[in-house]
Amino acid sequence: MWFLRDLQINSPSAALAVLDKIKVDACGIEAMLPKMRHLNIRMEGVSCRAANIIKQEMLAVGGDAAVARGTVACSIPATDVILMGTQKQLRRFAEKITRQPFGLSLLALSVARFLENIDKQSHILKTARRDITLGERTLIVGIVNVTPDSFSDGGRYLAKDQAIAHALRLVDEGADILDFGGESSRPGALPVSPEEELTRVVPVMEAVVRRVNTPLSVDTTKAAVARAALDAGAEIVNDISSMRFDEQMPAVIAGAGAAVVLMHMRGTPVDMQAGDLTYASLWGDILRFLEERIVVAQKAGIEERQIVVDPGLGFGKAAEDNHKILRDLNECRVLGVPVLVGPSRKAFIGRLTGGAPEERIEGTAAAVTAAILNGAHFVRVHDVGAMKKVAAVADAIKGRGQ
Repeated sequence: MWFLRDLQINSPSAALAVLDKIKVDACGIEAMLPKMRHLNIRMEGVSCRAANIIKQEMLAVGGDAAVARGTVACSIPATDVILMGTQKQLRRFAEKITRQPFGLSLLALSVARFLENIDKQSHILKTARRDITLGERTLIVGIVNVTPDSFSDGGRYLAKDQAIAHALRLVDEGADILDFGGESSRPGALPVSPEEELTRVVPVMEAVVRRVNTPLSVDTTKAAVARAALDAGAEIVNDISSMRFDEQMPAVIAGAGAAVVLMHMRGTPVDMQAGDLTYASLWGDILRFLEERIVVAQKAGIEERQIVVDPGLGFGKAAEDNHKILRDLNECRVLGVPVLVGPSRKAFIGRLTGGAPEERIEGTAAAVTAAILNGAHFVRVHDVGAMKKVAAVADAIKGRGQ
């Protein structure tokens, strides 16, 4: 299948930067800028033969396609392509290329799927215990770290009674979901054994599920922990590895009918922030990865309506990457599933505001607002009461619930 991106272009300067990056001829840039006021879909590494047909067919329906210099003469091996047009033009384009060579029949299917996904205004998330309607307002996921070493509140809620009290307090503050974790995923964190993780989280979850009807999520990469947590009453598995660290995880989730959060991370918590954090294409990498993991999940029997994606703020990203993710979060629309974002108290906020993690509430509020305005369905936070209020205002600005 072809890999398509929904470019977020909100100004002429942003459009100019995109065209310049793929080395469009200067005269072509002048002609194309006015045409980038509708949908702009990016494809990477398209053969020149296919790109020339794409451009011809887009022009025929009244749109356009930006390609690199040298594409017409096929003097370069491949080019990135930006399709520019209205939804009507793009649908007509998809119809016209269904019988074209060079894999363009598959592109037609991808364009149709793309248009279907970006039009979705709401989702129904199926968990192991209920269906959750998304899109009416942003849901608040409260963090319950039953760990000694989490970056913000490690050790504060390690004792069972403290963790239970904290979880119940988050529900009182308005948490829509509680996310329990027994292993820190801060940069440099070392893994713990499944037995230790189980000892930390399962007794707390068993106690909480008896007292509230709030959906419970378990933040783990281990199938054994996920299975025990689901047996204890969890209905969502939040796996920062996207089910890559334990080959049994897809079967456990599918067997329980649970929802899953698939997150983008390069490396592991031990090394994810070490070395070169440069991406050739940040969103290209994130979306390709998440699309591949969605396919893996579906092949394992996990339905699309059970899947949430998370672009992974702070997980193998430079500070500027995190800003870009929040700014261009609507790129995730192409995947067709709900989006969770977890900016709470993270280091990229501290670099701008200063202060210890618990002093980053204002920066977190700004990041939460940006995430909501740009398409997040869930925000995962420590400060539930404050962020509930932030989300209410951001939702009103976005027009949700009106």
